[in-house]
Amino acid sequence: MKKPVATEKFELGVCYYPEHWPESMWEDDYRRMRELGFTIIRIGEFAWSIFEPVQGEFQFGLFDRAIDLAHKHGLQVVLGTPTATPPAWLTHKYPEVLNVTYEGVTLQHGMRRHYNYSSPKYRELCARITEQMAVHYGNYPGVVGWQIDNELNCEISEFYSESDHKAFREWLQQKYVTLERLNEAWGAVFWNQSYSDWSQVYLPRPTPSPKQPNPHQALDEKRFISDNTISFAENQADIIRKLAPKQWVTTNGLFGHLDSHELTDELLDFFSYDSYPQFSTIFYDPNERNPLNDRGWGLSLSVVRSISPNFCIMEQQSGPGGWVNRMDMPSPKPGQMRLWTYQSIAHGADMVLYFRWRTATMGNEIYWHGINDYHNQPNRRVREAGQIGQELAGAGQALIGTRNQANVAIVRDYANEWDGEYDVWHGPFMWKSNKEWYKALQQKHIPNDVLYLRKKTTLEELARYDVLIYPHPAIMTDETASLLDEYVQQGGKLIFGCRTGYKDERGQCYMRPFPGAARDLCGITVEEFTMVKGSRQPTTISWSGAAEGVTGADDFNDILQIEDDSVEVMAVYASDYYAGKPAVTRNRRGKGEVWYYGAVFNEQAASIIIDQVSLQSPVDWLVLPEDVELQVRNGTSSSYTFLLNYSEAPVAIHLHETKMDLLSGTTLSGEVTMEGFGVLILY
Repeated sequence: MKKPVATEKFELGVCYYPEHWPESMWEDDYRRMRELGFTIIRIGEFAWSIFEPVQGEFQFGLFDRAIDLAHKHGLQVVLGTPTATPPAWLTHKYPEVLNVTYEGVTLQHGMRRHYNYSSPKYRELCARITEQMAVHYGNYPGVVGWQIDNELNCEISEFYSESDHKAFREWLQQKYVTLERLNEAWGAVFWNQSYSDWSQVYLPRPTPSPKQPNPHQALDEKRFISDNTISFAENQADIIRKLAPKQWVTTNGLFGHLDSHELTDELLDFFSYDSYPQFSTIFYDPNERNPLNDRGWGLSLSVVRSISPNFCIMEQQSGPGGWVNRMDMPSPKPGQMRLWTYQSIAHGADMVLYFRWRTATMGNEIYWHGINDYHNQPNRRVREAGQIGQELAGAGQALIGTRNQANVAIVRDYANEWDGEYDVWHGPFMWKSNKEWYKALQQKHIPNDVLYLRKKTTLEELARYDVLIYPHPAIMTDETASLLDEYVQQGGKLIFGCRTGYKDERGQCYMRPFPGAARDLCGITVEEFTMVKGSRQPTTISWSGAAEGVTGADDFNDILQIEDDSVEVMAVYASDYYAGKPAVTRNRRGKGEVWYYGAVFNEQAASIIIDQVSLQSPVDWLVLPEDVELQVRNGTSSSYTFLLNYSEAPVAIHLHETKMDLLSGTTLSGEVTMEGFGVLILY
């Protein structure tokens, strides 16, 4: 039975590092935390050498005092297992635990995450420190939960130590049993890569072309890394479950080469995420049209919600972020920290901890600012945190356990994500189309979920949605196509983009007309296709009966051929040698319909399709400007409509019904002005 994120109250808190500060400061820190309305802190995730300063000698005094004092002040404690930063004595004595790069360079002690998951010695020592901590803190007053490691696969998500090569080989032997099956799965006959002995098999290694391994080997590598990471976490989770059964278990982050759904299903009570919306504003494409900036972070939060419908934010951005040499983010403007907090809550968070209480004065993160500045004097961020604490003390309990409402889902899967990292013929398209669909839905105030298709996905899970958008699933099995067909037959609307269905689960191309496994679903084949790049100029699409008329056909074009009388041509190419050929089709199938869009989606095309499939905002009593995001969280007896203004300027909204704002207790109707970066929760 999984433990919930929160039960009695909304948990608001902060990440704290008592080992960084004189003990004389702790009590004042805790007192001020409580004054701000904080109820929980996270500690210990980088403190292995304090818990075990010398191999086999364990000391808990510093953290006992820190936890005792926090408990005295009414603060609950989340304790991190400190395995993300092994101590110097460990890496010096056991260098085999260190990670190795693709090029074969050993990563030395320093920074963090310089270890590998496969080393038997590292697993042994991680199990021992976890066991010692769980024995000591398993029933310790004030300790309510555990965070395993910290941000698994952050910094680096590829591992090439000797232990990793060995573990990969064993993983392959378990999966394929024989070399004949491995050679077939990897298409090893191509370029004479066939293996005649298991000792010849490795993770990808340098080749004459820079980092260009066998693509099927590269896909299996990502699957192995995910399984290996989960196995590493399981090593700790099992110990905590046994020795601290009353305390919950989670881990934080959302990083590459890790099936976080499987991790959570198998090991965690709930998933935790680290939310830094300003990443959306510093890692952006200057050529992107109509960027959502920090509002676009909601798409990542939608992914988190697909893992845990209710989740924890273990690190919420509270100030400007940056290391000494990278990620130099501006300071949030007045109101943005509050806006980003409610962005997380609107998307399903029942617990939020800010990173961090006070900005570090030493180390790589001296510019990753917390709520308090170095000087430790009152500042704007402290005041803003206090406002949030006061609001959630009154309103937070009503939100706990409520679930987001969405009638449409953007569909993803790990196989295509991992294959698409290497395969430029479909991978980049997925990320672009996801973003463009999210923009179009946001501008029309239509909340969406993200749904990960997995082997255990059921028709019941799909049928919750009126519309599924699965932009470019190059890898699609016949089993997946059959499940999607069931969804359509019972009334669902399914939308594909170009490069759909032409690969099997090994990443090998079917010897079938495109779109391969999805051919019957779509009722079309692909007559011809082309990348749109270099001297090949972008084309356009002409829509039938659409107000916008002509839109761009971006990046890749599938020229479609109708195979079934039930298929309707919704748009044709308007330029190039295939002008007049079908570009967008709709296949009526059972009670539902399947759309095929022959290019990479842009916001304008997505907006047209939204209108054509009759998707509408779930809230008909509101008129909102584009700058305002709408999310809905439903409970058994109440529904809460979140409105988030991402504009710095005030905006006007119009209510056709009288509603109450949960945060202020104010009754609202008619025309209402939302302040810049303002938040309303209406019920």
